[in-house]
Amino acid sequence: MNTRELIIIGGGPAGYTAALYAARANLQPLVIEGFNWGGQLMVTTDVENYPGYPDGILGPEMMAEFRRQAERFGAEFVTDDVTRVDFSEQPFRVWVENEEHTARAVIVATGATARWLGLPCEQQFQGRGLSACATCDGAFFKEKELVVVGGGDSAMEEANFLTRYASKVTVVHRRDEFRASQIMLDRARANPKIAFITNAVVEDILGEGKVEAVRLRDTQTGETWELKTDGIFVAIGHDPTTKLFVDQLDHDQQGYLVTKPGSTATNVPGVFAAGDVQDHVYRQAVTAAGSGCMAALDAERYLAALEGHPGTALTAEV
Repeated sequence: MNTRELIIIGGGPAGYTAALYAARANLQPLVIEGFNWGGQLMVTTDVENYPGYPDGILGPEMMAEFRRQAERFGAEFVTDDVTRVDFSEQPFRVWVENEEHTARAVIVATGATARWLGLPCEQQFQGRGLSACATCDGAFFKEKELVVVGGGDSAMEEANFLTRYASKVTVVHRRDEFRASQIMLDRARANPKIAFITNAVVEDILGEGKVEAVRLRDTQTGETWELKTDGIFVAIGHDPTTKLFVDQLDHDQQGYLVTKPGSTATNVPGVFAAGDVQDHVYRQAVTAAGSGCMAALDAERYLAALEGHPGTALTAEV
Protein backbone atom coordinates (compact mmCIF):
# COMPACT_ATOMS: atom_id res chain seq x y z
CA MET A 1 0.00 0.00 0.00
CA ASN A 2 1.39 3.38 -1.01
CA THR A 3 1.32 5.95 1.77
CA ARG A 4 0.15 9.33 0.49
CA GLU A 5 1.37 12.70 1.61
CA LEU A 6 -2.11 13.99 2.44
CA ILE A 7 -5.69 12.82 2.82
CA ILE A 8 -8.51 15.35 3.08
CA ILE A 9 -11.71 14.12 4.70
CA GLY A 10 -14.75 16.10 3.58
CA GLY A 11 -15.92 17.84 0.44
CA GLY A 12 -17.23 21.33 1.09
CA PRO A 13 -15.68 24.80 0.76
CA ALA A 14 -12.98 23.94 3.33
CA GLY A 15 -12.11 20.53 1.92
CA TYR A 16 -12.05 21.62 -1.71
CA THR A 17 -9.98 24.73 -1.00
CA ALA A 18 -7.52 22.64 1.00
CA ALA A 19 -7.38 20.23 -1.95
CA LEU A 20 -6.69 23.07 -4.39
CA TYR A 21 -3.80 24.46 -2.37
CA ALA A 22 -2.39 21.03 -1.56
CA ALA A 23 -2.57 19.93 -5.19
CA ARG A 24 -0.78 23.09 -6.34
CA ALA A 25 1.94 22.28 -3.79
CA ASN A 26 2.35 18.87 -5.50
CA LEU A 27 1.07 16.93 -2.50
CA GLN A 28 -1.32 14.90 -4.73
CA PRO A 29 -4.05 14.87 -2.08
CA LEU A 30 -6.75 12.24 -1.88
CA VAL A 31 -10.10 13.85 -1.06
CA ILE A 32 -12.60 11.47 0.51
CA GLU A 33 -15.49 13.82 -0.07
CA GLY A 34 -18.43 11.76 1.18
CA PHE A 35 -21.67 10.78 -0.51
CA ASN A 36 -23.14 14.18 0.31
CA TRP A 37 -20.25 16.13 -1.19
CA GLY A 38 -20.48 19.89 -1.36
CA GLY A 39 -21.63 20.41 2.20
CA GLN A 40 -24.49 22.69 3.25
CA LEU A 41 -24.27 24.72 0.04
CA MET A 42 -25.81 21.79 -1.83
CA VAL A 43 -29.18 22.74 -0.30
CA THR A 44 -28.67 26.48 -0.90
CA THR A 45 -30.14 28.07 -3.99
CA ASP A 46 -28.65 31.49 -4.66
CA VAL A 47 -25.31 32.41 -3.07
CA GLU A 48 -24.90 36.17 -3.27
CA ASN A 49 -22.29 36.85 -0.60
CA TYR A 50 -19.28 34.91 -1.92
CA PRO A 51 -16.64 37.22 -3.46
CA GLY A 52 -16.15 36.86 -7.19
CA TYR A 53 -19.77 36.13 -8.09
CA PRO A 54 -21.36 39.58 -8.52
CA ASP A 55 -24.53 38.13 -10.01
CA GLY A 56 -24.74 35.31 -7.47
CA ILE A 57 -24.42 31.60 -8.14
CA LEU A 58 -26.33 28.46 -7.24
CA GLY A 59 -24.79 26.67 -4.26
CA PRO A 60 -24.38 23.29 -6.02
CA GLU A 61 -22.87 25.01 -9.07
CA MET A 62 -20.32 26.83 -6.94
CA MET A 63 -19.31 23.61 -5.16
CA ALA A 64 -18.93 21.85 -8.52
CA GLU A 65 -16.59 24.65 -9.63
CA PHE A 66 -14.56 24.38 -6.40
CA ARG A 67 -14.23 20.64 -6.99
CA ARG A 68 -13.33 21.00 -10.65
CA GLN A 69 -10.60 23.53 -9.86
CA ALA A 70 -8.97 21.21 -7.31
CA GLU A 71 -9.23 18.31 -9.74
CA ARG A 72 -7.51 20.37 -12.44
CA PHE A 73 -4.35 20.53 -10.33
CA GLY A 74 -4.28 16.81 -9.57
CA ALA A 75 -6.47 16.21 -6.52
CA GLU A 76 -8.07 12.75 -6.52
CA PHE A 77 -11.56 12.11 -5.23
CA VAL A 78 -13.41 9.25 -3.56
CA THR A 79 -17.15 9.90 -3.42
CA ASP A 80 -17.82 7.81 -0.34
CA ASP A 81 -17.93 8.21 3.42
CA VAL A 82 -15.04 7.55 5.77
CA THR A 83 -16.07 4.82 8.20
CA ARG A 84 -13.07 4.67 10.57
CA VAL A 85 -9.79 6.45 11.29
CA ASP A 86 -6.68 5.70 13.33
CA PHE A 87 -4.54 8.72 14.22
CA SER A 88 -2.57 6.93 16.96
CA GLU A 89 0.59 6.46 14.90
CA GLN A 90 2.24 7.28 11.58
CA PRO A 91 1.20 6.77 8.90
CA PHE A 92 -2.38 7.76 9.69
CA ARG A 93 -4.98 5.23 8.60
CA VAL A 94 -8.35 6.07 7.05
CA TRP A 95 -10.93 3.50 6.01
CA VAL A 96 -13.78 3.61 3.53
CA GLU A 97 -15.65 0.43 4.47
CA ASN A 98 -12.92 -2.23 4.18
CA GLU A 99 -10.63 -0.18 1.94
CA GLU A 100 -7.71 1.30 3.85
CA HIS A 101 -5.83 4.46 2.89
CA THR A 102 -2.73 5.79 4.64
CA ALA A 103 -1.15 9.24 4.70
CA ARG A 104 1.47 11.22 6.57
CA ALA A 105 -0.94 14.13 7.12
CA VAL A 106 -4.72 14.46 7.31
CA ILE A 107 -7.05 17.44 7.07
CA VAL A 108 -10.48 16.96 8.65
CA ALA A 109 -13.05 19.14 6.88
CA THR A 110 -16.29 17.26 7.50
CA GLY A 111 -18.31 20.37 8.34
CA ALA A 112 -21.42 20.69 10.44
CA THR A 113 -25.12 20.32 9.81
CA ALA A 114 -27.92 22.59 10.94
CA ARG A 115 -30.48 21.06 13.24
CA TRP A 116 -33.85 21.05 11.56
CA LEU A 117 -37.34 20.65 12.96
CA GLY A 118 -37.77 17.06 11.85
CA LEU A 119 -40.83 17.72 9.70
CA PRO A 120 -41.40 15.51 6.63
CA CYS A 121 -41.90 18.57 4.42
CA GLU A 122 -38.69 20.36 5.37
CA GLN A 123 -36.58 19.17 2.46
CA GLN A 124 -39.04 20.42 -0.16
CA PHE A 125 -39.00 23.93 1.33
CA GLN A 126 -35.23 24.30 1.78
CA GLY A 127 -34.18 27.13 -0.49
CA ARG A 128 -37.84 28.03 -1.01
CA GLY A 129 -38.41 30.07 2.10
CA LEU A 130 -36.88 27.71 4.68
CA SER A 131 -33.34 28.45 5.83
CA ALA A 132 -30.92 27.92 8.71
CA CYS A 133 -28.67 30.90 7.95
CA ALA A 134 -29.87 34.50 8.24
CA THR A 135 -26.63 36.02 6.99
CA CYS A 136 -26.79 33.75 3.93
CA ASP A 137 -30.41 34.28 2.98
CA GLY A 138 -31.80 37.28 4.85
CA ALA A 139 -31.35 39.68 1.93
CA PHE A 140 -33.88 37.68 -0.12
CA PHE A 141 -36.68 38.74 2.25
CA LYS A 142 -36.83 42.51 2.00
CA GLU A 143 -40.08 43.87 3.44
CA LYS A 144 -41.32 40.33 4.16
CA GLU A 145 -42.73 38.80 7.33
CA LEU A 146 -40.57 36.03 8.77
CA VAL A 147 -40.55 33.41 11.52
CA VAL A 148 -37.48 32.46 13.54
CA VAL A 149 -37.67 29.20 15.47
CA GLY A 150 -35.54 28.90 18.61
CA GLY A 151 -34.88 30.32 22.04
CA GLY A 152 -31.13 30.67 22.36
CA ASP A 153 -28.60 33.35 21.54
CA SER A 154 -28.49 32.20 17.90
CA ALA A 155 -32.24 32.72 17.53
CA MET A 156 -32.09 36.21 19.03
CA GLU A 157 -29.11 37.11 16.87
CA GLU A 158 -30.81 35.81 13.72
CA ALA A 159 -34.03 37.66 14.55
CA ASN A 160 -32.23 40.95 15.11
CA PHE A 161 -30.20 40.52 11.93
CA LEU A 162 -33.30 39.74 9.85
CA THR A 163 -35.00 42.98 10.90
CA ARG A 164 -32.52 44.76 8.60
CA TYR A 165 -34.57 43.36 5.74
CA ALA A 166 -37.90 42.05 7.01
CA SER A 167 -40.89 44.14 7.95
CA LYS A 168 -41.65 41.83 10.89
CA VAL A 169 -39.95 38.87 12.57
CA THR A 170 -41.82 36.52 14.89
CA VAL A 171 -39.75 34.36 17.23
CA VAL A 172 -41.44 31.04 18.00
CA HIS A 173 -40.19 29.15 21.05
CA ARG A 174 -41.48 25.94 22.60
CA ARG A 175 -41.23 27.23 26.17
CA ASP A 176 -41.88 30.53 27.90
CA GLU A 177 -38.32 30.66 29.25
CA PHE A 178 -35.40 31.33 26.92
CA ARG A 179 -31.90 29.84 26.88
CA ALA A 180 -30.60 33.09 25.39
CA SER A 181 -28.39 35.32 27.49
CA GLN A 182 -30.22 38.23 29.09
CA ILE A 183 -28.46 40.85 26.97
CA MET A 184 -29.40 39.11 23.72
CA LEU A 185 -32.97 38.60 24.88
CA ASP A 186 -33.30 42.23 25.99
CA ARG A 187 -31.96 43.40 22.64
CA ALA A 188 -34.53 41.34 20.75
CA ARG A 189 -37.39 42.44 22.99
CA ALA A 190 -36.42 46.06 22.48
CA ASN A 191 -36.58 45.73 18.71
CA PRO A 192 -39.97 47.02 17.51
CA LYS A 193 -39.93 44.67 14.51
CA ILE A 194 -39.68 41.51 16.65
CA ALA A 195 -42.68 39.72 18.16
CA PHE A 196 -42.71 36.57 20.31
CA ILE A 197 -44.89 33.49 20.41
CA THR A 198 -43.97 31.20 23.32
CA ASN A 199 -45.14 27.74 24.36
CA ALA A 200 -45.58 26.86 20.70
CA VAL A 201 -43.98 24.54 18.17
CA VAL A 202 -44.08 24.43 14.39
CA GLU A 203 -46.23 21.46 13.47
CA ASP A 204 -46.22 21.92 9.70
CA ILE A 205 -45.03 24.23 6.92
CA LEU A 206 -47.64 25.26 4.37
CA GLY A 207 -47.33 26.59 0.85
CA GLU A 208 -47.44 25.82 -2.86
CA GLY A 209 -43.86 25.70 -4.11
CA LYS A 210 -42.67 28.11 -1.40
CA VAL A 211 -43.31 28.89 2.25
CA GLU A 212 -46.62 30.71 2.76
CA ALA A 213 -47.57 29.85 6.35
CA VAL A 214 -46.76 27.68 9.35
CA ARG A 215 -49.12 25.63 11.47
CA LEU A 216 -48.33 26.20 15.14
CA ARG A 217 -49.38 24.07 18.10
CA ASP A 218 -49.72 25.36 21.66
CA THR A 219 -47.60 23.05 23.84
CA GLN A 220 -49.94 23.52 26.82
CA THR A 221 -53.43 23.39 25.32
CA GLY A 222 -52.78 21.48 22.09
CA GLU A 223 -54.61 24.16 20.11
CA THR A 224 -53.35 24.65 16.54
CA TRP A 225 -53.51 27.70 14.31
CA GLU A 226 -51.92 29.04 11.15
CA LEU A 227 -49.56 32.00 10.93
CA LYS A 228 -48.87 33.55 7.54
CA THR A 229 -45.18 34.03 6.80
CA ASP A 230 -42.89 34.49 3.82
CA GLY A 231 -39.99 32.58 5.32
CA ILE A 232 -38.82 30.44 8.23
CA PHE A 233 -35.36 30.54 9.79
CA VAL A 234 -34.54 27.59 12.00
CA ALA A 235 -32.08 28.61 14.72
CA ILE A 236 -31.90 25.64 17.07
CA GLY A 237 -28.20 24.91 16.66
CA HIS A 238 -25.70 23.01 14.54
CA ASP A 239 -24.02 19.66 15.02
CA PRO A 240 -20.39 19.23 13.90
CA THR A 241 -19.71 16.07 11.94
CA THR A 242 -17.09 14.79 14.36
CA LYS A 243 -18.37 11.43 15.59
CA LEU A 244 -15.46 9.59 13.91
CA PHE A 245 -12.85 11.81 15.54
CA VAL A 246 -13.90 12.71 19.08
CA ASP A 247 -12.15 9.68 20.61
CA GLN A 248 -8.82 10.79 19.11
CA LEU A 249 -8.94 14.57 18.69
CA ASP A 250 -9.55 17.28 21.29
CA HIS A 251 -13.00 18.84 21.06
CA ASP A 252 -15.24 21.19 23.00
CA GLN A 253 -18.47 20.39 24.79
CA GLN A 254 -20.49 20.75 21.58
CA GLY A 255 -18.19 18.35 19.72
CA TYR A 256 -16.36 20.94 17.60
CA LEU A 257 -12.70 20.08 17.05
CA VAL A 258 -10.25 22.31 18.90
CA THR A 259 -7.31 23.76 17.00
CA LYS A 260 -4.28 25.57 18.33
CA PRO A 261 -4.54 29.39 18.34
CA GLY A 262 -3.49 30.89 15.03
CA SER A 263 -3.33 27.47 13.41
CA THR A 264 -5.47 24.62 12.07
CA ALA A 265 -3.36 22.05 13.96
CA THR A 266 -5.19 19.66 16.29
CA ASN A 267 -3.67 17.96 19.32
CA VAL A 268 -2.29 15.22 17.04
CA PRO A 269 0.75 16.43 15.06
CA GLY A 270 0.02 16.02 11.36
CA VAL A 271 -3.78 16.16 11.73
CA PHE A 272 -5.45 19.47 10.91
CA ALA A 273 -9.05 20.69 11.05
CA ALA A 274 -10.71 23.26 8.79
CA GLY A 275 -14.12 24.77 8.20
CA ASP A 276 -17.31 24.35 10.20
CA VAL A 277 -16.01 21.23 11.92
CA GLN A 278 -13.97 23.57 14.13
CA ASP A 279 -15.82 26.88 13.65
CA HIS A 280 -19.04 27.44 15.57
CA VAL A 281 -18.87 31.23 15.33
CA TYR A 282 -18.84 32.31 11.67
CA ARG A 283 -20.01 29.26 9.67
CA GLN A 284 -19.74 30.95 6.27
CA ALA A 285 -18.54 29.46 3.00
CA VAL A 286 -15.86 32.13 2.66
CA THR A 287 -14.48 31.55 6.17
CA ALA A 288 -14.54 27.79 5.62
CA ALA A 289 -12.61 28.22 2.37
CA GLY A 290 -10.11 30.47 4.14
CA SER A 291 -9.45 27.92 6.86
CA GLY A 292 -9.14 25.21 4.19
CA CYS A 293 -6.34 27.27 2.65
CA MET A 294 -4.73 27.61 6.08
CA ALA A 295 -4.94 23.87 6.70
CA ALA A 296 -3.27 23.07 3.38
CA LEU A 297 -0.44 25.51 4.12
CA ASP A 298 -0.07 24.10 7.63
CA ALA A 299 -0.03 20.54 6.31
CA GLU A 300 2.53 21.40 3.62
CA ARG A 301 4.77 23.06 6.20
CA TYR A 302 4.43 20.03 8.51
CA LEU A 303 5.29 17.60 5.72
CA ALA A 304 8.23 19.73 4.60
CA ALA A 305 9.57 19.79 8.16
CA LEU A 306 9.52 15.99 8.18
CA GLU A 307 11.80 16.14 5.15
CA GLY A 308 14.04 18.74 6.78
CA HIS A 309 13.18 21.82 4.70
CA PRO A 310 10.78 24.74 5.24
CA GLY A 311 8.34 24.05 2.40
CA THR A 312 7.15 26.02 -0.59
CA ALA A 313 3.40 26.50 -0.25
CA LEU A 314 3.76 29.34 2.22
CA THR A 315 5.28 31.51 -0.48
CA ALA A 316 2.88 30.43 -3.23
CA GLU A 317 0.43 32.85 -4.78
CA VAL A 318 -2.80 33.30 -2.91
